[in-house]
Amino acid sequence: MGLIAALAAVIFVADLVTKYVALGRLRPGVPVPVVDGFFSLTLVMNPGLAFGMLGDVPESFRWMVGLLSVGALVVLAVIAARVLPGGGRWSQLALGLVFGGAAGNLVDRVRFGAVVDFLDFYWRAYHWPAFNVADSAISVGVTLLALRMLVETPAKA
Repeated sequence: MGLIAALAAVIFVADLVTKYVALGRLRPGVPVPVVDGFFSLTLVMNPGLAFGMLGDVPESFRWMVGLLSVGALVVLAVIAARVLPGGGRWSQLALGLVFGGAAGNLVDRVRFGAVVDFLDFYWRAYHWPAFNVADSAISVGVTLLALRMLVETPAKA
């Protein structure tokens, strides 16, 4: 459990620090090119879920998005309780990434009613939805958990 908490804390702090810098140095919707034609820093406030899903929900229903985020954390806690007993370091690493990222994004939802996103990858006119450190950690953590479940051999009854 120590690895999970330590990694979650590192991700949480890294996420908050990078968002603080983005909020202080970037103007909303104004890209700052980093790699021309591929990557910019662009401040976006995302009121929706991952990749902007439910972003068009009226403001009076934004509490539902927050509730869904808390629900996702509860589901993750249940998964963690099942995975941890035999999961090993990879499962702990994955859960630390997911918990840290989820906590960082939850802080944004409470503070701003939206998540601070600023990493903007694109090719020509196609832009991947903007994201942040927390989103990256969550994506990597969920991928590690999924891979673990795919390669794990089921216990014999």
